[in-house]
Amino acid sequence: MMGRRALLSVADKSGLVPFARGLVELGWTLISTGGTARALSEAGLPVQSVESVTGFPEILGGRVKTLHPAVHGGLLARREPAHLGELARHGIGTIDLVAVNLYPFEAAIARPGVQLHEAIEEIDIGGVTLLRAAAKNHEGVIVVSDPAQYDEVLQVLRESGEAPLELRRRLAVAAFERTARYDAAIAGYLSRAFSGEASPFAPVWMLEAHKHEDLRYGENPQQRAALYLHRGVSGPLGGRLLQGKALSYNNILDMDAAWTLANDYAEPAAIIIKHNNPCGAATAEALDRAMAAALASDPVSAFGSVIAVNRALDGASLRALGDLFVEVFVAPEYTPEALEMLSRRPNVRVLEAPPLTSLPETWDVRSVHGGLLVQDYDRLGDMEWKVVTRRAPTERERRALDFAWRVCARVKSNAIVLAQDTATVGVGAGQMSRVDSVILAVRKAGERAKGSVMASDAFFPFPDGIEAAAEAGVTAVIQPGGSIRDEAAIEAADRAGMAMVFTGVRHFRH
Repeated sequence: MMGRRALLSVADKSGLVPFARGLVELGWTLISTGGTARALSEAGLPVQSVESVTGFPEILGGRVKTLHPAVHGGLLARREPAHLGELARHGIGTIDLVAVNLYPFEAAIARPGVQLHEAIEEIDIGGVTLLRAAAKNHEGVIVVSDPAQYDEVLQVLRESGEAPLELRRRLAVAAFERTARYDAAIAGYLSRAFSGEASPFAPVWMLEAHKHEDLRYGENPQQRAALYLHRGVSGPLGGRLLQGKALSYNNILDMDAAWTLANDYAEPAAIIIKHNNPCGAATAEALDRAMAAALASDPVSAFGSVIAVNRALDGASLRALGDLFVEVFVAPEYTPEALEMLSRRPNVRVLEAPPLTSLPETWDVRSVHGGLLVQDYDRLGDMEWKVVTRRAPTERERRALDFAWRVCARVKSNAIVLAQDTATVGVGAGQMSRVDSVILAVRKAGERAKGSVMASDAFFPFPDGIEAAAEAGVTAVIQPGGSIRDEAAIEAADRAGMAMVFTGVRHFRH
């Protein structure tokens, strides 16, 4: 009767020798391949080569090493008389532990300029097969898929001589999770390499993400929630939390909305988000002026908000907020003075985030019962403005219209944004009719509606929205156009002496 045998075959050799030495001290026999066997031998540990077990040499430059019945029979045999008897008739012994980590495919495709043939050579076949076989037969085989598991496995074997079923099951799940992530990375890379198509729009999409952290709860306390991140992303929005309480589900949604809009502007910009909508946004030559203007848009709604800026957050910008309660700040960096000021408010979350362009490409994904809806992110690209009224916008109006249009694209529809120069003065969001959004934005703006410009994320189905804006003193409008009643909206603007431009592009956010 053979003693317990462990098959070790690892690309990442960190922690390998202490783990293998611990197994030998417990009476295990080591079987290994190629470079792993050499590392063990050089450490003075007794090790059998896979060739000595299979009776067959490695072939095809190492592409085929462990794919043999003497290996996989020993892994897949149930520990019951029929299977064990069959192994005995063929002279095959059981393999009771597998420690494998895979060729570094993900690291290979992350290298700048990697060629397709180079990436393909980093696709592990034998290692994945070993992990899956051991995980399938976890009641008889301990499967170790990560060096971080070595210490726990050794400790359990030293204490009790056996791994309990609960640990075996947990290790099996981890192994299948690893091979699933590995296959998703391969499928995604090859999909892009072979067709140039983004993987979500292939017939089958394998969404690859790893759990970063469990959240306290979701939108409401009765909902469980967690944050998952794509490969290569190490924190929320790719950033790091410098201080503050743990982030909530709603915090992260608002942070994403704020940081997205802040990244839409080249000029210093301050964005104040409440319930996933901008309640204040402004650009200016100096960040503190942008912050003050953004806050002036709707200081009541700004209480308990998330604020993002696209420049280093400084003390002057924080002072512009006065004693406003803020849940989260997002910025590319913080000055020492700002960090010192924020440290006096230890509960406020402070996130340092990289530009969105530095993150891996992702898609807009929403769940529906029974499936997922997937779309490209709505990017703000170049557009051609078409003046459709008798009066064209002035240069000042054009600048304000461009600013308002960018804000409007990030407001939940029906979306209306009123702006003076490069600061919002009123936002109407999420109303069931467009004219109600206009009325809400006008009410928020008050006297500041006079002389403002208006952006609408979609066309006006009736002229009533234009008429309500004109009555409030709005002087220029930007909208996509495309309604069968466009002419009625144009006539209403002309009667009021307003300028109106069509973009031909809709930025509806449902």
